[in-house]
Amino acid sequence: MFLELIATFTAALGAAGLVLLINKLTGGRLPKWVMPVAAGLTMIAYAVWSEYSWASRTQAELPPGMVVVKPIERQVFWKPWTYIKPQVTALAVLDHAGMKTQPNNADIKLADLYVFARWRRTAMVPQFLDCARGMRADVSDAALADPAQAQWRPVAADDQVLEIACAPLASDLQPDQTDG
Repeated sequence: MFLELIATFTAALGAAGLVLLINKLTGGRLPKWVMPVAAGLTMIAYAVWSEYSWASRTQAELPPGMVVVKPIERQVFWKPWTYIKPQVTALAVLDHAGMKTQPNNADIKLADLYVFARWRRTAMVPQFLDCARGMRADVSDAALADPAQAQWRPVAADDQVLEIACAPLASDLQPDQTDG
């Protein structure tokens, strides 16, 4: 957050410097209010760009095998532009590469689900996923010993976590299984 504040002020100083240069080149013809307005508008523009590009920048830095299963959008009244285009403030990410399969039941997978949120610590939520029954459960000590002890709950038919977890990664496919 501190580095973002520094970047915002640096952008404002750059805009003020550009206005100063233009003012010099035009022989001082610009009104005095142009420099602070340009600096202020640049700070707002940088802040909005930073907020809206956070999700794509975060997603680009994810290691291979980490799959975004749900971008979490938010609209807030103090940012009226979010009613036109909601802002992604968090990402639910599945560690597909790190998933483990239950030794006694290949349909049950143990996966880590991460929640990356802007300005908050990353949260990890271990999950049991039952591909055959379309259910999921939070991991507990009892459930680790015996998945039947887990508090299984059905998921919606369009649940991205289950859909992605139960599908093989492109890197897991053999060359004869891929298109092309």
